[in-house]
Amino acid sequence: MAQRSILVVDDNEEFTELAMMALSVGPFDVLEANSGPEALKIAKKHRPDAILLDVSMPDMDGLKVLAKLKKNRKTKEIPVIMLTGKSKIEDLDAAFELGANGYITKPIEFADMVKIVEYKLEKAAAEA
Repeated sequence: MAQRSILVVDDNEEFTELAMMALSVGPFDVLEANSGPEALKIAKKHRPDAILLDVSMPDMDGLKVLAKLKKNRKTKEIPVIMLTGKSKIEDLDAAFELGANGYITKPIEFADMVKIVEYKLEKAAAEA
């Protein structure tokens, strides 16, 4: 099986670095973006197998990024798991209405995050 790629999108560079380290120990090639516009460029160019996307970012929040990803023919099928430091029901509802495949509240144990990503990828493959 080819190694799968994950795009981690978060403006918190410390979180991004730790998430990348945890995912790269697993069976993943990890890409990084620190803003919404950067995430859209990377997603279109590399078409990762999944995206971990922070809700709260400056310039373009994660919900706007998610909406653009799901409207683009190159990226609409990529599973997106939302990340947030605040568990607001409005964000959760909006994310799922826009097509998010999962939702993770930070802080999270990175080993658990890897398991969630693996599960979502397996589920997406089974549904394809």
